[in-house]
Amino acid sequence: MKEKLVKLLNNSYSPYSNFQVAAIVVMKDGKEFSGVNVESASFGATVCAERSAILNAISNGYKRNDFETLYVMCNNEKIGMPCFVCRATISELFEKDKKIICMNPKGETEVRTVEELCPYPFSDEDLK
Repeated sequence: MKEKLVKLLNNSYSPYSNFQVAAIVVMKDGKEFSGVNVESASFGATVCAERSAILNAISNGYKRNDFETLYVMCNNEKIGMPCFVCRATISELFEKDKKIICMNPKGETEVRTVEELCPYPFSDEDLK
């Protein structure tokens, strides 16, 4: 997966931050969907790589709880974690025990479950 993510980093549109992020979501049936961060001069309109990959899967007909694993890579030495907007999307669509695997281009990795990454999620239960 590391090589796919490193290659995918090149598709990032990040002229303002120069912070490239790539993500690949693997579905329970093994199908993969990719995404990259796409920045905008209007920073609030920026889309993160994690949500880009997840929304790609949803656009292709997948539903809540069809997700198996999310891989994320940033283009620097640090191992970046998903932002809190992405965490909200992850906690909405992934089961609590699914893995979020974050790595840097050297292959150093940190693995968290959705529950570890999002210990106090806002969910549909909060709307009742």
